[in-house]
Amino acid sequence: MKIRIIAIMLLLVGGLIGYFNYNSQVDLTSKFPFKLGLDLAGGTQLTYQADISNLSADNIGESMSALRDVIERRTNLFGVSEPLVQVEKAGEDYRLIVELPGVTDINQAVTLIGQTPLLEFKKEKDNTQEILNAQMVTFEALQNGDANITPDPLASEDPYQSTGLTGRYLENAQLIFNSQTGEPTVLLTFNAEGKEMFAQITKENLNKVIAIYLDGQPITTPVVRSEIRDGKAEISGGFTPEEAKELVRNLNYGALPVPIELISTQTVGASLGEDVLNKGIFAGIYGLIAVSLFLIIWYRLPGLLSVIALMMYVTIVLALFKLIPVTLTSAGIAGFILSIGMAVDANILVFERIKEELRKGMDIESATREGFSRAWLSIRDSNTSSIITGIILFWFGTSLVKGFALTFIVGVVVSMFTALTVSRTFLLAVSPSGRGKISSFLFSCGITR
Repeated sequence: MKIRIIAIMLLLVGGLIGYFNYNSQVDLTSKFPFKLGLDLAGGTQLTYQADISNLSADNIGESMSALRDVIERRTNLFGVSEPLVQVEKAGEDYRLIVELPGVTDINQAVTLIGQTPLLEFKKEKDNTQEILNAQMVTFEALQNGDANITPDPLASEDPYQSTGLTGRYLENAQLIFNSQTGEPTVLLTFNAEGKEMFAQITKENLNKVIAIYLDGQPITTPVVRSEIRDGKAEISGGFTPEEAKELVRNLNYGALPVPIELISTQTVGASLGEDVLNKGIFAGIYGLIAVSLFLIIWYRLPGLLSVIALMMYVTIVLALFKLIPVTLTSAGIAGFILSIGMAVDANILVFERIKEELRKGMDIESATREGFSRAWLSIRDSNTSSIITGIILFWFGTSLVKGFALTFIVGVVVSMFTALTVSRTFLLAVSPSGRGKISSFLFSCGITR
């Protein structure tokens, strides 16, 4: 009785997970939709070769990370939905892969990436405070849900104006800590020309804000306390060490930290991506139906129960794809479909072991327990080798191969759970302690009676 209650609970949990998958997909406001790759959603992929010839081995990793952050900031600035920017090492070369969903114009995509991020120092306008007040009033009204508010025209203006001092005059920025308070502070150092400009700007803007902008967005707004003639300035504002470190990196890499060269482009139209997605879904459904029919016809009742377990397997894996989240590509769907075969393979190993035990004269319940016990080692070794292969592919493969490897690994891990826990629970819940004619037929396989 206890094992049957557990089986019913597993069915209920599987139903709830299935409902989560369905509801999170049809609800347009859901936080857990499937995340589709470029080949399924449509868009543009740009591949850049990074020139690391002038970088020391110790600085390559940090510089490539900064390059990725700069490009991500630029694509986000232009409103690209969920861009994917990743660094890839191919031999001794470093490449930057940029995927821009929804952007099918290659020239537009190249323009987005190719422009150098701009670091600017701006000063207050005569009406800066009025603009800031208007922006605050508008923001608070929107936060309170006041849809009838008439925005003040000032709210759309930039409260600061250019001084002509940009990132090209900045020699470097570094993180230091106040010797008395231990507070993290950012130290700016300008080159000779920037030193003169900064001295003049600070002299004319005592007790006023000099805003530092990166890619058109203010990242800090320090107040000038005195004229600065040595070309150095300290920015303090209650930063945490991590925030100060990030600010230093942004200031140092206002321009691209690593020269890049466009080496390839790829565009996938939205209709083509939808067609690929539909074909992948239908391939998975047809494959699942074919496997299910084989299991039911050949293995009868155990086959039927394994099909139910297989449905739970699919449900659990799809939920994990949403929660992790996994970016689904055509290669990733292929890896998922392949893992379904691995899940079926584990069940077949168990069924064949059960058949052997039944031939020795065991009752069905004992044969089921012994069959799972004896099949475990084979299933463990087979799936472990598959997982190791998947990890190697994910670690050393390209982005396309990584998509395949990740879905394959997730699928194999879940298949071990469903084959050895869910299938076992279902079989034991219906296994009789004896061997009647009907039970013998239901637990037989093939064309035997």
